[in-house]
Amino acid sequence: MNTIRPRLVLAALRGGAGKTTISVALAVALHRRGIGVVPFKKGPDYIDAAWLSMAAGAPCYNLDTFLIGREQVVRSFSRRALEDSLSLIEGNRGLYDGMNSEGEHSTAELAKLLRSPVVLVIDCDKVTRTTGAMVLGCQTLDPEVNIRGAILNRVGGKRHAAMAQRSVEEYCHIPVLGIVPRMERLPFPERHLGLIPPQEHDRVRKALDAAGDIAEGFLDMEGLIRVAHDAPPWSAETVRDVAPASKTAPKTVRIGVIRDAAFQFYYYENMEALAESGAAVVEISAIEEKNLPEVDALYIGGGFPETQAGRLAENEDFRRSLKEAAENGLPIYAECGGFIYLGESLTVGDACYPMVGALPVSFGMEKRPQGHGYTILEVDGENPFYPVGTRLKGHEFHYCRILSRREGSERTAFHVRRGTGMDGTREGMTRKNILACFTHVHALGTPQWAPALIDAAGRYHAQKQAKPPFPSLGEG
Repeated sequence: MNTIRPRLVLAALRGGAGKTTISVALAVALHRRGIGVVPFKKGPDYIDAAWLSMAAGAPCYNLDTFLIGREQVVRSFSRRALEDSLSLIEGNRGLYDGMNSEGEHSTAELAKLLRSPVVLVIDCDKVTRTTGAMVLGCQTLDPEVNIRGAILNRVGGKRHAAMAQRSVEEYCHIPVLGIVPRMERLPFPERHLGLIPPQEHDRVRKALDAAGDIAEGFLDMEGLIRVAHDAPPWSAETVRDVAPASKTAPKTVRIGVIRDAAFQFYYYENMEALAESGAAVVEISAIEEKNLPEVDALYIGGGFPETQAGRLAENEDFRRSLKEAAENGLPIYAECGGFIYLGESLTVGDACYPMVGALPVSFGMEKRPQGHGYTILEVDGENPFYPVGTRLKGHEFHYCRILSRREGSERTAFHVRRGTGMDGTREGMTRKNILACFTHVHALGTPQWAPALIDAAGRYHAQKQAKPPFPSLGEG
């Protein structure tokens, strides 16, 4: 048994209130002081998690009771939180925002589940005494949520700060643990999904240093550390996550993962699940490398292929080698940006860029989200990875839509029970041994995902050794 104690949830009243900047700043400042930080991100998020990981110098893990369930959230947190480190958990959206009016799967519910104190990041732009009312409302809506302090963000000046601080401390009886002024230039620029990913940021270290300076200059570091250490002791057994074993149990197979400025959206737990299931993970750049290396399966995650479309299109040699591998039956699992890359073309504004051409579909970027939120899928068609009848939980957030598709040379594997998918009804395009969809899955919530990919890789590897062509599901 290990005792988990120092832990802290940073939450806000809404998305865009500045809690990610404050969370990253706090992680940098703690790291500077030699305090070990284990970062966590509540909800389906890749970009904030990437920044938190870089700030803490440690992997950031995702906690989401919808995607992976309450029991697995507790198991995952128990496994990864360390007795001699501070667990820093960044919430998402507003503190009580969840899937329904009861706040199911909200940051507040996660804080209660982990028995963690909460510090609220309050956007004080254009409010003074109302700051206290907002905090008081959060306290009274659910008294079981242990709100221990507030950080006032985007404060205009000394008078503004004094009024807002007094309203919180006098009426809510909690300390203000930081007063951050309104800043014209923040270290982290934003785009439609939030912060710019660090893989696209040209001055990552400078941005992190600037964030650390914000924490040192405007946060009550000792007070925040004290709140984290005041979390109630929680003895939890360090456990391994339960996942089905690979059926074929092959010798180590090589799973390629395309990871570069275009494709960055990978849960650390997914990479961990592949490695723990016996795979050697080989990172590949679709932008820099000229040929697909020798691998037994390929995983292409999401990202922003539209921002790198020109570079992806220019690397014709890599696109050609990937298409050839797909035609020869290489198992490929692709999510969102990976789905787009496997298509024939991507239109961004007035420009149309050629993509791999392994799937008979063309995509176009839109100004508004085409799919956003949690998804529930039912597997009802043959595919290389999931048995028919499997029920999957995932999430989607894409500005891309299908412009055209050639019928007859592909099939779909999923019926959409919740979400948008490809067209509101269907999701999961299959051809040869490819399965591509807009939905992202988390390995802890979809425990069959990693073993299925490794099984497909093992079969492909065995077929390569035996020389005959690898049989595929659904010839194109």
